[in-house]
Amino acid sequence: MTATIQSKGSQAALGSPDRLKTAIGSAVGTTVENYDFLAYGTAAALYFGVVFFPSEDPVVGVLLGFLTFGIGFAMRPLGGIIGGYLGDKIGRKPVLVGALLVMGISTVLIGLLPTYAQVGILAPILLTVIRIVQGLAFGAEWGGAILMTFEHAPWRKRGRYAAIPQVGVPLGVFLANIAFLATTNLDSELAWRLPFLFSSVLIIAGIIIRLKVSESPEFVETKREGGLVKNPILTVLKNDWRTVLRVIALRLAETGGFYVIVTYLISYITTTELADRTTALTGLIIATAIGVPMTVLWGSLSDRIGRRKVYLIGCILVVAFAFPLFLLVNTGVPALIVLVYIIGLPVIHDMLAGTQGAYFSELFATNTRTSGASLGYQFSAAISGFIPLIAAAVAVGAGWGGVALIYLAVGLIGLVGVALTRETWGAKQKAEVEAYIASND
Repeated sequence: MTATIQSKGSQAALGSPDRLKTAIGSAVGTTVENYDFLAYGTAAALYFGVVFFPSEDPVVGVLLGFLTFGIGFAMRPLGGIIGGYLGDKIGRKPVLVGALLVMGISTVLIGLLPTYAQVGILAPILLTVIRIVQGLAFGAEWGGAILMTFEHAPWRKRGRYAAIPQVGVPLGVFLANIAFLATTNLDSELAWRLPFLFSSVLIIAGIIIRLKVSESPEFVETKREGGLVKNPILTVLKNDWRTVLRVIALRLAETGGFYVIVTYLISYITTTELADRTTALTGLIIATAIGVPMTVLWGSLSDRIGRRKVYLIGCILVVAFAFPLFLLVNTGVPALIVLVYIIGLPVIHDMLAGTQGAYFSELFATNTRTSGASLGYQFSAAISGFIPLIAAAVAVGAGWGGVALIYLAVGLIGLVGVALTRETWGAKQKAEVEAYIASND
């Protein structure tokens, strides 16, 4: 039996027959996308300042590397607009496959780029162009992956299922840092080229799996009933612009803190010689490995106690951890540095990320859901992508305390977002689902 001919009640209670395959397929794709996109952050912190932006002052090189890192994020809203529009007009699946293909090709090309020493100013120009293309692809990808899974899932477990694609964040970081750790002792350009070239293997696997995933049953039903809107972007901006702003605030707490820990912190640890890059990469690897099951756990918890409560706890923890984060790192004790990564990522970040898939999706109607969720999600990312650059610049004048204040600020913004955003999965919504299932079977 296909999802499109199930009764509405059965679809609500059980999800589509492809619910697990869709979740896994989306997770494989988001893992590849995050590996590709975030490998750049590690490379910018460790290598690109010298390879593409040589300067007498190493801090200047790092700043320029982080600037191109941020440029990719600046393009994500445009990618989100394009992907959201197409996802709400022609379907979620074509966007997923196309975005993954473009991202994979772009990442492999970074591994093949000539360096500044070889071609001069052309090298950073080419790097920036590819980073722009990466940003467009990554911006288009998230909404489709999350919503495909969300709309295939049983309603009672949408928090758990929508968290599965979010596993791609820690898993992508895990694989990227494994790749860089494995090549860190290579005394040649292969130390930074190989992790990007490895993407060619991941992209093939991701495309094969995504091609086998069926279209969203909710999108198919909405299209069959003539419920698609002519311009989903304009519709969501007209009717739900306040909700888009709420999503931006909610997401800043997650992604802002994430890039302080994942991207800036590794540069801070190595440049201040608190520890070597192996310690930082090891901390990231351990934390992201733990983050894979934890992300799904937090999503499942939101099915039990509500999305808003879980998100509130996560934002409070961001605020509380801002200064202890650096106090622990500044000890220079490897075990405490690893502990910072464990607290900051699988506990705090993944609590927010694991809840977002269902929370953000439930804030919008089916016919504008991809557009609305993608707009809020990617505009926030455009801001957060420059946080490593801002943090590095602030640290020059204000030291680590200034960076801690940035971390605290995004947590406070998230708390404002929680205060202004309604609960989407509490006792009232559960009762409505039960009544809907009973009346449609």
